[in-house]
Amino acid sequence: MDRRIQTVRFVIETDFRRAWDIEALAQMINLSASRLRHLFTAEIGQTPAQYLKAVRMREAEMLLRTTLLSVKEIMNRVGISNESHFVHDFKKAHGLAPSKYRSAATVTASVESGSLGDNHFRHEIANCD
Repeated sequence: MDRRIQTVRFVIETDFRRAWDIEALAQMINLSASRLRHLFTAEIGQTPAQYLKAVRMREAEMLLRTTLLSVKEIMNRVGISNESHFVHDFKKAHGLAPSKYRSAATVTASVESGSLGDNHFRHEIANCD
């Protein structure tokens, strides 16, 4: 992979909260914005803006699964200031709105860990006699 594209990926992944624009990224590696967009898309399969959004959505998904932060706090932590855009982008990336995703992830984790249902089944078994 072209080292300039690696540099841009690294910058986006490590500072995804920042409002990057193509011109700033291109200037960083001494390319024109259009040349960066072309090379990045050829190497990664997404434009830099699409890649930034994907990184943010992955981080938001992880925070929804692993923290009790509010959706607004998560939105701010991933660098998105418009809640309707965040909800729309998250739903497009993960198939559910953030709050519904968290609820589904919580139920799935509870079932997988055995914490949901075990007590109910134990209670049912104990009351069978």
